[in-house]
Formats: sequence, C-alpha cells, structure tokens
Amino acid sequence: MLQTGCIGSGSAVCSPADCHHTAVVQVHCRERPVTDQLHQPDCRERPVTDQLQQPDCRERPVTDHGWKYFNSSFYYISTVEKNWYNSRKECKDRGTDLLIINSREEQEFINKEFGRTEAWIGLTDEKTEKVWKWVDGSPLTTKFWWAGEPNDYQNDDCAITSYQKAKSDLLTWADYPCEHPVSWICEKHLNGL
Repeated sequence: MLQTGCIGSGSAVCSPADCHHTAVVQVHCRERPVTDQLHQPDCRERPVTDQLQQPDCRERPVTDHGWKYFNSSFYYISTVEKNWYNSRKECKDRGTDLLIINSREEQEFINKEFGRTEAWIGLTDEKTEKVWKWVDGSPLTTKFWWAGEPNDYQNDDCAITSYQKAKSDLLTWADYPCEHPVSWICEKHLNGL
C-alpha cells in the first residue's frame, strides 16, 4: 500500500500544487510505502509533536502510534476508556486537545476512520447549561447531534461522537455524564506548531 507524503491537501492523493501549501517549509509530494516511512528512525522514535516540527518528518504523514492525518490536522483515538477530564488531560500531555469538529467533512472523516467507537470530543456545556462550547472557548456552530440530543438525561455536560444508538452515519453526537468512561479523540492542528 502506498501513502502520499504531502501535507496540506487533506486528500489521500496530492498534486504538485497541493505540496506548496505551507509557508514554513516547501513540502515535496512523495509516494512511498508506509513500511519505508515507518523504518525512518529519525521520525519514528520521536513524539508526533516533535516529528511535525522537523522538515524531514513533515513530508509524510504520521501513521504509526495511532495518529491519522486529515486536512491540516492529526487525530489520535485512544484504545482505553477514561472520563472526559482525564481524556482531556491525556490529550494535553500529548501537546494536543480534545477534538473540535468544524465541518461536515471532518465529521465524515472521524466517522469513517474511527467507526462506531464512542469517544469524547472537546465539547461541553459544563459552565453554562445548554450553552455548548468547544475546549478552545469557541461557540458551537456546526452541529451533528443525534435525534433528541443533547437531552441532559443525567446531568450530561460533555459530548461524545459515534453514539451507539444513533442510526445515522453523520448525526452521531450525544451528551454524556463527564465522569462516564469512553474512548477519546485528540486533534493537533498543523498551524498550531
């Protein structure tokens, strides 16, 4: 299997025009087997945030350690379950934060890549009931709530994606009690380096 080494395009295959997207480093489009990419000790052995700051590592997506790339961001989904607070701490410890979903395309990517694994996203109404805000303080504008959600059933102040009872591939959010353990998704924007 081949993977493209281009950053900035948000697509699986990039054109040369896509490869000059960043002003920091001129990125060249390369297609190399994933196995070749992962056997590069200069990139493989460093944390993802260190890798993203190195031009040699920025030229190819990070596919090991559970990170996935889409449209100028890297995403990590946990394989363990924690409450919302500890999940956010895990993301912070990785130099990221819980996922903020800004578009239909991003929601579709998350659903496609991570399937039906219920996972915390960076959305809460803990400070003011029924006023949902992202972890960066921005208001909720693009919504993908499942029918009847958010319902504040048990003082549910935190949001998940991929709600198991949702019968939609797009509308999969639900509010849960923040102490409930589920997986979590971290997001790291390339422009945040």
